[in-house]
Amino acid sequence: MSILARIFDERFLAHRRRSTSTAGMATAAGALVLFEYRYVVSHVANWDLLAVGAAFVVVKISLMVWYAIHD
Repeated sequence: MSILARIFDERFLAHRRRSTSTAGMATAAGALVLFEYRYVVSHVANWDLLAVGAAFVVVKISLMVWYAIHD
């Protein structure tokens, strides 16, 4: 068994997938919270922050539906 096969096993790939998913959700939530904070406190709408959060929501729901249909 090669050293790469020992390092990059199924557990590594599962951990990478979960950590990437969590990081994406945290980033999208942060963008949405920051957009709302700036909108409520400063009355300034930063549409780029809203776009990041909305893009995450659309991609996440689209992939959930796709995987549910094709599983």
